[in-house]
Amino acid sequence: MDAARQNIRIQKWVAILSVTLLVVKLIAYYLTNSVAVLTDALEGIVNVVAGFFGLYSLTLSAKPRDADHPYGHGKIEFISAAVEGVMIVVAGVLIIIEALRNLVTPQPLQQLDVGIILIAVTAAANFIVGAICVRTGKKNSSLALQASGKHLQSDTYTTLGILLGLGLIYITDILWLDSAVALAFSFFILYTGFRILRTSLAGIMDERDQQLLAQMIKALDNGRSNNWVDLHNLRIIKYGSVLHIDCHLTVPWYLNVHEAHAEIDKLGKIVRDQFGSSIEFFVHSDGCLPIGCPICIKEDCPVRYHTFKKRIVWSVENVESNEKHNIGTD
Repeated sequence: MDAARQNIRIQKWVAILSVTLLVVKLIAYYLTNSVAVLTDALEGIVNVVAGFFGLYSLTLSAKPRDADHPYGHGKIEFISAAVEGVMIVVAGVLIIIEALRNLVTPQPLQQLDVGIILIAVTAAANFIVGAICVRTGKKNSSLALQASGKHLQSDTYTTLGILLGLGLIYITDILWLDSAVALAFSFFILYTGFRILRTSLAGIMDERDQQLLAQMIKALDNGRSNNWVDLHNLRIIKYGSVLHIDCHLTVPWYLNVHEAHAEIDKLGKIVRDQFGSSIEFFVHSDGCLPIGCPICIKEDCPVRYHTFKKRIVWSVENVESNEKHNIGTD
């Protein structure tokens, strides 16, 4: 809950900042009449809506599970990120349309020096807050907060490009550069939107996180207990900042219930120590069979049927499998 409260507190500042910076950008557009500045202002509108929607999603995802949502409300973070991605794409399309229109009939610009200063201030603010969001979102495994941070950072990069374009226009007085700059950075905005949308849809569809799986399985293999004969059928599902892990752990058949549960606790400690405390485990314990003796690393087993032959290194391929490992498994 501490991580959830931290996410919400930061997102509140993101929402407040987005409103403030939108006002500054609109003032800059009013003063300059620049379509490049309008590009920044349009993305600012997206920032406001996304900021408040992100705040709502983080507040909802922090609620405890209930009868209607037995796995909690974390999935709303993926929906929030998807909405933000769609809005960024829409903003990019609108910017392209406006830039092409202005390219055909360029509009005179004014007070570029004041506009450059105002836009530079918004770029600095977005970069600082965006970096905080991404860092905190990664630490707390919050996709919604990471999406907000990446959005603010992409806004910073486009703003820097727009500042460069405005500087060239200020020096050369070539009006069509205004539309050219806006058009160029609209494609970067589209790329950012599609990337956020792709990540959020992967979460909604419970797509396998290959990197997370590999890291977790490596940690379990390195910390393997002598009583862990086999680990298989491992699945990871993300519910916002919470990881839900299912797996089957094979232990010696003669362990009693308390002893088998102690082995599950060891597994849980390894994962929580490396990946945080926001983790749910549903571990099914299996009793070993004689076929597992050749791969069992327990040296003092009192009922071993076959001699030990090979320690199987756990990998994504064999731990994800629904089949128990044996001497023919790599």
